[in-house]
Parts: sequence; structure tokens; C-alpha cells
Amino acid sequence: MQNQKHLFDLPGDIHYLNGAYMSPNLKAVEKAGIEGVKRKTNPTSIKEEDFFDPAEEVKSLFGKLINAPAKQITIIPSASYGLMNAVRNVPIKKGQHAITVKEEFPSDHLTLRKFCTENDADLRVISPPEFISGRTQAWTEKIVNSINEDTAVVVMSSIHWMEGLKFDLEAIGEKCSATNTYFIVDGTQSVGALPIDVKKFKIDALVCAAYKWLLGPYSTGLAFYSDKFDEGKPIEYSWMTRKDGHDFSKLTSYPEKFAQGAMRYNVGEFSNFIALPMIKSALEQILIWGTENIQNYCFELMKPFRSYLETKRIEKDDDHMVSAHLYGLFLPDKVNSTLLLDDFKANKIHLSARGRSIRISPYLYNNSKDIVATLEVLDRHF
Repeated sequence: MQNQKHLFDLPGDIHYLNGAYMSPNLKAVEKAGIEGVKRKTNPTSIKEEDFFDPAEEVKSLFGKLINAPAKQITIIPSASYGLMNAVRNVPIKKGQHAITVKEEFPSDHLTLRKFCTENDADLRVISPPEFISGRTQAWTEKIVNSINEDTAVVVMSSIHWMEGLKFDLEAIGEKCSATNTYFIVDGTQSVGALPIDVKKFKIDALVCAAYKWLLGPYSTGLAFYSDKFDEGKPIEYSWMTRKDGHDFSKLTSYPEKFAQGAMRYNVGEFSNFIALPMIKSALEQILIWGTENIQNYCFELMKPFRSYLETKRIEKDDDHMVSAHLYGLFLPDKVNSTLLLDDFKANKIHLSARGRSIRISPYLYNNSKDIVATLEVLDRHF
């Protein structure tokens, strides 16, 4: 895999290492969005089938990315919307509990907390071990060991959104399957940049905002719901999600039956004539690249960074347990984080601060110059 900066339009004088915050547009995605805006200038170009066919194309592309059938994929406006559609359809018995991890993304935690409050259930938050080396594996083991027949649902991100730690989703999914526990995953910070397989990992629902690693527009996302959810209650009761919704001549017959699979969980007006062409273009490019190749590129790119940490004797987890596209660096107590961040800004290095760590999230538009510039700043403060 070679550097792909030519497919983006980032300014040449910045070091953008903040894909976990928001991805820049591919040139092709920008073009698709502009063409989508222009379509409504003359609405006669928008046919009845355009309300449905483009969405099916996007679902099919996303299905290829996560190994799922298109009929189980839905268009959502946000990860929180997709999570609520899933969580509200999880069956729970008296005395059961729910599980998440410490410092999970707020939308995930708050959605699960509401579920527990409404069902008078205990919310159990699994904390990581205090040590750094071996942290991810030990944390996964704590999660797996906490799941039992009284666990109604596990809600968590595919990787930790602050640290980039790669949870063993296969082990967690296996335990959930064995205990009849629903396994709901927020893939926003990994899907599109890291391989994921909902069948292999036994994931019951996977939700993803599109504006990060799917390289799509804001206020758009995609979700997978297994057939466990096929008879559930959606947030909305749109005409477009019905079995005969595509037949405009039957709209006033008010069909009650939903279309097959997860169709009922689509957001209303899912046939967004601007956003769908953009996410389609992005997914096509990601599938051409391949997520394994994206990871490999980022891993090679970050070699000098990992070597720097070893030279400075800064403890880190095993390389294969941390995602290559999102790395959370814990700051030693001696480092003044405010001065460090000011130095990054002064040198036009864009990354994120999360608590006492900085989050470095490279992608295919980055090159060795971006890493060298980052290390030069770090070295003035470490």
C-alpha cells in the first residue's frame, strides 16, 4: 500500500493525525456530495426508484465490509440512534444486568444506563487493570469472566475510543453466545480502518457513524442488526420501511407489514440524495484498498513512534494489541499537557487530547514527515 494523499485535498502545510476526530473528504466523496446537491435543483431527475436503490447499493457495500447480508443493514443518522434501536429490543428478565467498560464513549454508556434504569437492572462497568503492558488482554479476560447467564447485554466499542486498545471481540462474542447474552458493538472508531466480521465475532448489532473511518459525511451512519432483531420495535414507523413502501401507488393503503430483515430500523428519509452518494463513494474506495492494507500501512508508518517510546522507556502494550490507526499515548506526570498541546498547534500538528493522554490517529494520507514532526515536538517535552 502506497501513500494515498493525492486522493484527498488536505492543505500541504499541516500534519493531520486526527482521523479519530473526523476524516477529511476524499476528492471523490466531495464530488459526489456536490453532484447530490445539484440534483435537487431539477427534481425531475429524481425517480421513484431513487428513494430505494441507492440505499440498497450502500447496504450491499457495507455488508461486504463487515461480512453481513445487505438485508440486515440499515441507514442511521448517528451511532446513538442505532444503539437505541438495538438496546430497546434486548429482552431482559428480573435480576439480570448489563455490562460495559470503563470510560466507554458517552453515547454508548448513556444509552445503556437508560436501558438499565427503565428495567431496574444493574449496570456493571468493567475497569481495566492498572498496568500498561498486557493491559488489553487482561481487560478482555475481565470482560469475558464477568459475562454469565444473568447478563442480558454487553455494549462496548470495538476498540477503546481513547486508547485504541483492540478488545478480543471473538472471545467476548463466544461468551455472549454461550450465555444467551446480546452483544452490541459500536464500531465507529474502527470499522473501515480495521477488519471486522460480525459472523465470526458473533455480534448481534453493530453501529457505526460514517464521518470517521468510513470517510463519509456527518449525520450519517450504518448499522447491522442480526435476525434476532427482525421482529423488534423500531424508533420510527416510516412508510419507507414497509414491505410495499417502494410502490407509491399503495401508500394510502397504509401497509403495516415491514420489509424483510432489518429494514424497519432505517431512519426516516434514509434515501438522502446528498449523503448516500458520498458514503457509497467512500465505501467503494475502502473496499478497493482493503482494511488489512490500511492497518499495515499505518503500522509501518508508526514504527518510528513505537521506537521512540522504547528509547524513552515509556511503557506500552504489545503492538499487536493496539490498533495502528488510533494510538492513545499516556502522558508522564512530568509533561505539562497544556504546553505540549500548544506546541503541537504552533507546528500545525492536529491530534486530540483525551484526559491525560494524546490520541494519534494516522491514515493513508499521512507520511513519514507527519510522524517526524510529531516526534520532534514530543521530544521537547518528554
